[in-house]
Amino acid sequence: MLKAVFERNLITELEQWAAKSNRKPLILRGSRQVGKTTLVDGFSRNFENYLYLNFEKNPSAITLFEKEQEIDDLTAEIFLFCNKENKPGKTLLFIDEIQNSKTAITKLRYFYEAKLPDLYIIAAGSLLETMLNKKVSFPVGRVEYLAVRPCVFNEFLRAVGETQLEKALFDRRIPEALHGKTMNLFHTFTLVGGMPEVVADYAANKNFVGLNSIYESLLTSYRDDVEKYARNETMSQTIRYILQSGWKFASERITLGGFAGSSYKSREMGEAFRTLEKTFILELCHPTTDCLVPITRDLKRSPKLLWLDCGLVNYAANVQREVFGAADILDAWRGKIAEQIVAQELLALDSRVSNQRNFWVRNKKDSDAEVDFVLQQAGKVIPIEVKSGHNAKLKSLHLFMDEAPHDIAVRIWSQPFSTDEVTTQKGKKFKLINLPFYYLNVLDEILKESGVC
Repeated sequence: MLKAVFERNLITELEQWAAKSNRKPLILRGSRQVGKTTLVDGFSRNFENYLYLNFEKNPSAITLFEKEQEIDDLTAEIFLFCNKENKPGKTLLFIDEIQNSKTAITKLRYFYEAKLPDLYIIAAGSLLETMLNKKVSFPVGRVEYLAVRPCVFNEFLRAVGETQLEKALFDRRIPEALHGKTMNLFHTFTLVGGMPEVVADYAANKNFVGLNSIYESLLTSYRDDVEKYARNETMSQTIRYILQSGWKFASERITLGGFAGSSYKSREMGEAFRTLEKTFILELCHPTTDCLVPITRDLKRSPKLLWLDCGLVNYAANVQREVFGAADILDAWRGKIAEQIVAQELLALDSRVSNQRNFWVRNKKDSDAEVDFVLQQAGKVIPIEVKSGHNAKLKSLHLFMDEAPHDIAVRIWSQPFSTDEVTTQKGKKFKLINLPFYYLNVLDEILKESGVC
């Protein structure tokens, strides 16, 4: 496996966690191969001692946690097991694939209660959610969580050596003369996706075709994991069907019963989708009819299917050639891949495990009005459309703004940054922020500058 040689954005959040006086053991959550181990390896440079245990690759390490002993004694045994000298200073202990030991999960609380200021504990488990159904005593209130997701665009820029462009992106100062170049790079990012191994390989070789073996390996690993979290053969078959046939429905609203032409019932398909959601491979994005906070998901309406990564979607849905050849991302695959990449960037704005995406539908009989995404920001529900074209054609956005108590809306497109004053048919004036795809990373800051605070 080619490890990422670029620094991830989450390093900053790990540093903030480590600086806390009331620090708790940290559990990293995310799908397989999303870069959890590489992230911690990079972070370990800040410590005098780094202890790494992997319960999947080295199951014998589990026995260290099975006997009753003081935390100091357990730590000493871990140093010995890792064949590491205990140097004075800070120690980082990283327990990878911790879901393989119920005892180790339970004992995380004792590391917290021991209050050892120089011992820092991070755990990770790509299948950790599956333990929630196995009567494991999770140390509630004594651990904290951080979501690790695929790379976002600024990390892609960092990986391919465009560090000055990355800096300009964060400063929101990309000149119009560099707009075309930046959009071309974002187009490439949309094709490649954000899985760290894929990004690292592309950065090293600039070869699109060579990435396909990595995509296939990733998809195979997800399919091979099915038996680990499917509770019976029917669920196993249903999950396999989703992982085989579901990618072509990215960014579409779906019906669970008979999904993708199958004979599976709504209950069976719903259980399979919920299980895959727990592994962070996909999300059923539910609509809301709210224009006021808090956003409430309407679970009775059909959800939108969003996958982990657009690069995997392009490969598994066999649309790489179409995305590559499109003059505008919005024109590729009927706009579905544009919506998928926007969904990824929006999710990455918040590292909470509980973060979810929502879209808006009008709460009126026979209305088909729909806004691609809504974002709760500073007590407001901000509508986000992923569309090109004249402002008057954004009919659903106009209907939302007529109901909203504020005057800010966002349109994601491939043109340079601009703002317009728009008037709905009912006469309400609102500010439309026309945001190029590459500024999704800094949407929070742009909204604050626009008066959403």
